[in-house]
Amino acid sequence: MTDGAGGFRFILASQSPRRADVLHQLGLVPEVRPADVDESYLEGETPREHVERLARSKAEAVFQREGGALVVGGDTVVMHDGGVLVKPIDEESAIEMVAALSGTRHAVHSGIALAGPHGIVSSVATATVQMRTYDRATAAAYVATGEPMDKAGGYGIQGLGAALVDSIDGDYYAVVGFPVTAFLGLLEDAGFRYDFGAITPHSTE
Repeated sequence: MTDGAGGFRFILASQSPRRADVLHQLGLVPEVRPADVDESYLEGETPREHVERLARSKAEAVFQREGGALVVGGDTVVMHDGGVLVKPIDEESAIEMVAALSGTRHAVHSGIALAGPHGIVSSVATATVQMRTYDRATAAAYVATGEPMDKAGGYGIQGLGAALVDSIDGDYYAVVGFPVTAFLGLLEDAGFRYDFGAITPHSTE
């Protein structure tokens, strides 16, 4: 089928173009049905717990709405210097955010969940990113491209922001926002397999 999901409709419960791009890279063409869920932190909730809960909430909400589909949801948080980096609110805040990352390390937690006839399964992938050392003028020049404005942490590793990164410890795709290895593991857990451009149920033979 053109959705790449065997006999199932395959839905991405996110409007993130990065997540869609990764799925397209895998040869999968999901329907895009963003979920409307409250993204506030619960009292005492850790960032890892938060992204996994939101990924599950998004996938489950769309699955309940689009019965019979296979739905993947995700959420990502960037942790730096003990705090959470959200999307910048304007160019000045973006410059401050990008400049503060210079020469430092930060963690990226990406939650992912798969809802379908199997129920729901989920996991979290974490990567640590070491940024190279650059000056404020470099941060401002990057922000002037417009790329950072819709991204948690203020940079996009899959785009021009790659020039700011020195190294990654962990899953590159967790930093992009769609951890591929974790996704493939969830497919296996749910009774499916990835066949290089298609998702098919496990053979019962």
